[in-house]
Amino acid sequence: MTNYSLILSKIHKFTQKFYLNELLKGAILFATIGLLYFFLTLFVEYFLWLKPIYRTFLFWIFILVELSLIYKFILIPILRLFGLKNGINEQQASRIIGKHFPDIDDKLLNMLQLHDLYPDSELVLASIDQKANTLKPFSFQSAINFESNKKYIKYLLIPLSFWLLIFLSGYNFIFSCIYNRLVLH
Repeated sequence: MTNYSLILSKIHKFTQKFYLNELLKGAILFATIGLLYFFLTLFVEYFLWLKPIYRTFLFWIFILVELSLIYKFILIPILRLFGLKNGINEQQASRIIGKHFPDIDDKLLNMLQLHDLYPDSELVLASIDQKANTLKPFSFQSAINFESNKKYIKYLLIPLSFWLLIFLSGYNFIFSCIYNRLVLH
């Protein structure tokens, strides 16, 4: 395996971790927005006591919103993770990596661009191999930090705390009544 192909392999592993991070963030945001929208839908029904036609409309709007959230926050990162949908290319990944590692900066991007421009030149291939050799010690995957998703968890705690408060207060039967009225419209 040449130095260049080793670097490409590292970039590929970086993009996989990048999309795994996007999936984790998306799952947290999906749960947060989905729960908040669920509570909003229940409150609209509770306070307005809608007619069956409006409950049907509210129900289907809820379903459409949830499906769009699943698509945006869950399905797209999964498709990109498995390469079924286009995502970031090697050059975009190299820019992200370059921002994280000041020592790499534009070296990785320049190496990729050189290879794309002159794939058959022996002199350029030797230069690319030399640049790739200097980039071998870096672990590109460390540019992705799963800890950055902790800031989204505080938003998830809002609807969970609200639900827990209602559950502990003993008024959870109201939610089940409203839920049944909406679902069995």
